[in-house]
Amino acid sequence: MSATPADVSTIGAALRSAAPTVNDADVEKLRLIEELTSDVDAVQERVLSEILGRNAAAEYLSKCSLDAGDDISRATFRAKVPVVSYDDLKPYIQRIADGDRSPILSTRPITEFLTSSGTSGGERKLIPVVEDDSGRRHAMHSLIAPVLNLFVPGVDKGKGLYFLFVKAETKTRGGLTAWPALTSILKSERFKSQPNPYTSPTAVILCEDAFQSMYAQMLCGLCQRHDVLRVGAMFAATLLRAIRFLQLNWEQLAADIEAGELSRHVTDPSVREAVAGILRPDAELAEFIRAECSKVDWAGIITRIWPNTKYVDAVVTGAMAQYIPTLQHYSGGGLPIVSTSYVSSEASFGINLRPMCDPSDVSYTIMPNTAYFEFLPMDADADADDSTNLVDLARVEAGREYELVVTTFAGLSRYRVGDVLRVTGFHNAAPQLRFVRRQGVVLSVESDKTDEAELQRAVDRASALLRSRTRGACVAEFTSRACTDRVPGHYVVYWELLLTTDAGGDAVAVVDGETLGRCCLEMEEALSSVYRQGRVADGSIGPLEIRVVRAGTFEELMDVAVSRGMSIGQYKVPRCVTRSDVVELLDSRVVSCHFSPALPHWTPTPRSGTPASPRAPVTEAKSTC
Repeated sequence: MSATPADVSTIGAALRSAAPTVNDADVEKLRLIEELTSDVDAVQERVLSEILGRNAAAEYLSKCSLDAGDDISRATFRAKVPVVSYDDLKPYIQRIADGDRSPILSTRPITEFLTSSGTSGGERKLIPVVEDDSGRRHAMHSLIAPVLNLFVPGVDKGKGLYFLFVKAETKTRGGLTAWPALTSILKSERFKSQPNPYTSPTAVILCEDAFQSMYAQMLCGLCQRHDVLRVGAMFAATLLRAIRFLQLNWEQLAADIEAGELSRHVTDPSVREAVAGILRPDAELAEFIRAECSKVDWAGIITRIWPNTKYVDAVVTGAMAQYIPTLQHYSGGGLPIVSTSYVSSEASFGINLRPMCDPSDVSYTIMPNTAYFEFLPMDADADADDSTNLVDLARVEAGREYELVVTTFAGLSRYRVGDVLRVTGFHNAAPQLRFVRRQGVVLSVESDKTDEAELQRAVDRASALLRSRTRGACVAEFTSRACTDRVPGHYVVYWELLLTTDAGGDAVAVVDGETLGRCCLEMEEALSSVYRQGRVADGSIGPLEIRVVRAGTFEELMDVAVSRGMSIGQYKVPRCVTRSDVVELLDSRVVSCHFSPALPHWTPTPRSGTPASPRAPVTEAKSTC
């Protein structure tokens, strides 16, 4: 069985085609997708039965009055197991992290924790993992390449220039490893033992120094530029950081290529040894890089340097959607931007069966064998119990938005992931879901997620500093946005100040630039450790900026909202703005701009009892819009 990609719009059509372009192994994977998506309710019932058969005897589900000896029905599961958030499960997870090896959430041993980018109380969440979870993740990931091969024949024959990075793992008090999901994958024996499809040697990817890893990955990609068929990173923001890195470092990279010798800035012995197997003196390539990178216009730089690139691979949904125009600029506008899969620390959820679609139209088809899925309608009765409102995977409705709730093999039961999704259609019986937003998140540049309450606390803290350093000045109103006009992106917070006046109506308080810069830093100190890690260790977030707007600006914002039909009695100042016309109005009223003058405090959790120090940022810290 084989298929022709040129006119394929569905996997089913591909399987019915007869032209010899898809190999037998891919056909089997495509058939599996068709089987899994044809009767999702039956698959889900089987998955839940397997999860309950495994975990009903664990402490958490036992407390929910589930009898491990019974064949537990879905109705019983729904009636007895509550819908929970991370904070509800945190005491159980903390006991496991501290060394309790009794069956708390799962009867299978917890082997590690994945650190979620979502925050709880300002810290990363610890998501439990059992031994066979990696097999499930790998099984779903293995379905992506056959789908891509339908639309881009031969793309698996060349190499991928992917910018992949690991972070140093930490150990919990009980000795379990805690690390991001990508680091867990890249440091696994499965990854190390499989054929490497990337331009970067494995040792380069596994280097924990972000600058050295980025430098070596870019250098290897330049040396093999004609072999590159796809360019990507986990997130769009990471890929743009790589392009910014090239803008800052192309002269040294070209010099290394011309000399055939790696820069002394790269000191890691394993990286130097790995790169030595690729780097050769090449004056012609060095001159080409100088010619292209010295041009003022970097439009289409990806295809100019890597001319055989067939698509860009990066997550561009949710908060990453703000980077689509910039990616299109650097790719020349002609390359597809592909988001292949929907995964999180909790589980793998689905894959994009139409990978060549417009990046703003990406939807993921849920694979029903990866976890048990339920959905909380966003328009449900707020006074009703969440358990009553939930609907099964097979019963979601097109056009409606839902919050995702999962039950996993590792012991998360009816767990609110916090992702809001819109049902855009169906592949067979499986829903296709578009990522809309994170519940409650107002600001995000990369893996950081700042909600309204956290932003309010940061502004309150900075406002208190402002009052203490002036004669009564305070923040009258504020709003914010994520600015991604430059790389790395950064938070912009608009302040309208209230200044005390004397009897004659003249302002008494004097607010100087140094004070407002300190207010920027004070806000950063109040934000989550995930944000501060992005600022200090990863270089993925630029300095926070306060833009002071003239008096009356927020009244103008209200007038605009009322003119669009908003009731003046229901109007609330939005704490984050995205509409271009609103941003233009705010920026036209700015009277001064101020940046955080230093890095906020951040200390990683020490490993093996030894202190760790933050790594140097990959890109320059200061950025402006």
